[in-house]
Amino acid sequence: MAGVITTIIVGIIVCFLAIRNMKGDISSLHSYHRNNVKEEDVKPFGKLVGIGTLIIGIAVTIFAILQGVTLLTENDVFTIVGTFIMFVGLTGGIIITFYAMKKYNGKIIG
Repeated sequence: MAGVITTIIVGIIVCFLAIRNMKGDISSLHSYHRNNVKEEDVKPFGKLVGIGTLIIGIAVTIFAILQGVTLLTENDVFTIVGTFIMFVGLTGGIIITFYAMKKYNGKIIG
C-alpha cells in the first residue's frame, strides 16, 4: 500500500507542476526549452505543455487509486482499467507535450 500512496503523491506533484506551466511558469522545464521559446510564446507554450503534463499527472493518480482498490478488493479488473487509463494518459500527454515543444522550439530535444 505504501507504493500506492507514493504513486498518488507523485501524480499530485505532477499535476501541480502542470498547473504552474499552464500559468506561464516554465521554470520546471529543461533549460533548452526555457531558453529557446520566444518571450511572447512562453504563455501558450506553458499552457500546452501544462495540459499534456496534467493529463499525465491525472492518469498516474487514477492508476494509483485503482491499484489501491485492487489491493483492497482483490479484483484485478481495477488494475486492468487503471493500466488502460495510464497508457492512454501517458500517450496523449506525451504527444501534446512533444507537439508543444516542436511547435514553439522547432525540435523536441536540444
